[in-house]
Amino acid sequence: MADAQTAANLAAQIDQALTPVSNFVSSIIFYSVEVAGVSLPLVVVWLMAAGVVMTLSLRFINFRGFRHAVGMVVNPRDQKDASGEISHFQALSAALSGTIGLGNIASVPLAIVIGGPGAVFWMILAGFFGMATKFAECAMAVKYRKILPDGRSIGGPMYYIEAEFKRRGLKTIGKGAAIFFALMTIGASASFFQINQTHAQFANVTGISAPLAFGVVMSALVGVVVFGGIKRIGYVAGKLVPFMAVLYLGAALIIIALNITALPDAIATIFRSAFGLDAMGGGLVGALINGMRRATYSSEAGVGSAAIAHAAVKTNEPLTEGYVALLEPFIDTIVVCTITALVVILTGAYLPFLYQPDAVGIEITSNAFAGTFSWFPIILLVSSTLFAFTSVVSWVFYGAQAVGYLSNGSKTMDATFKIGICLLLCTSAAISVSSILDFIDSMLFAMAIPNILVLYMMLPEIRRDVKAYEARHGL
Repeated sequence: MADAQTAANLAAQIDQALTPVSNFVSSIIFYSVEVAGVSLPLVVVWLMAAGVVMTLSLRFINFRGFRHAVGMVVNPRDQKDASGEISHFQALSAALSGTIGLGNIASVPLAIVIGGPGAVFWMILAGFFGMATKFAECAMAVKYRKILPDGRSIGGPMYYIEAEFKRRGLKTIGKGAAIFFALMTIGASASFFQINQTHAQFANVTGISAPLAFGVVMSALVGVVVFGGIKRIGYVAGKLVPFMAVLYLGAALIIIALNITALPDAIATIFRSAFGLDAMGGGLVGALINGMRRATYSSEAGVGSAAIAHAAVKTNEPLTEGYVALLEPFIDTIVVCTITALVVILTGAYLPFLYQPDAVGIEITSNAFAGTFSWFPIILLVSSTLFAFTSVVSWVFYGAQAVGYLSNGSKTMDATFKIGICLLLCTSAAISVSSILDFIDSMLFAMAIPNILVLYMMLPEIRRDVKAYEARHGL
């Protein structure tokens, strides 16, 4: 108890000291404009616009490439002699483990209670456009990755950011932009929220509150996985992601099946709210903005994070991973988030919290599960713990790859970073540091600024590569 109190006091002091800095940075990254009384962060517009532009420029590759993408995962080509470290499935699983986190469980109910059920429609649409952005950034990450002498692959947006500016005679600017991206990635890799909220759900279900012990155990398990490198991360993610998806989605589908007669009305409610003009929640504008916001937060399409995991794939054709990567927003946002939304709407768990911006998302989902079977929150606890664990593992790897870029692949710096971040995460369940969390979120979305800018610059190259790939493979 004394240790927990000391950690809490220290966290409060850090929180107070960082508040002015956090508020300043957040005010820049999340600068918002009022649209019909609803706050719209411009970074969301930046991310959504990129999805629309990529979709149109690549001739709706979200549709055209979907079947080919599934084929790459289900029936992969022989890549025995290819560069890289992990399979397409493992790369997809590793990237999904970074995006399928508590955001899918907690953010979706928040979108519904703040913007109304119609937010779900716009969330799905935003996820669809995000598929094209994921295609572009992940294909380029593989194309511009580096293979180190010891066989390790290291890649991500920082490499193609630097290369594109250098090609245009702006080497210094490119290096600065790539370093900025890497530093933001390192900052965003401190996944306090995942462990903190998982412990809150653990304490709520079991009645046991042991934040320091919980944080130490989670961090130790994370350390065991991340010190094995991307091969171990890919292996663990390849096992856990399908399991946790089946566990969570299986429970959710049972709830939907038990309320199947109400499903048509729920879908009708989503569409009416999506195009409605009711003043509550901002009507159409409120539903649209909140749906887009949650979709961008969930899939991270355009942020560039998942491209770091996909860069480790074993392939000699970079565009193959672009196709595989476009499945990620489909699974993460269109499937998982939509099923979560249907559970919340069908059970009516959102109604007591409707249009209350201070509602706690995971509690709404937990209530939706508990309303069907009293023991269902245990399923949610196991699912959320696995979601959080795999998400933390992926983000520690992203941070380590950014350190690798800055240190030219130094193994010493890699180990130092991983030890440091795991020690830092030990206290994340015991403290409540809102300013630090806001600061971390700011760094996460700051990554999208140079990443999307360079994707626009590289669009002619991406289109040429797609045309050549489709010609070779008869697509």
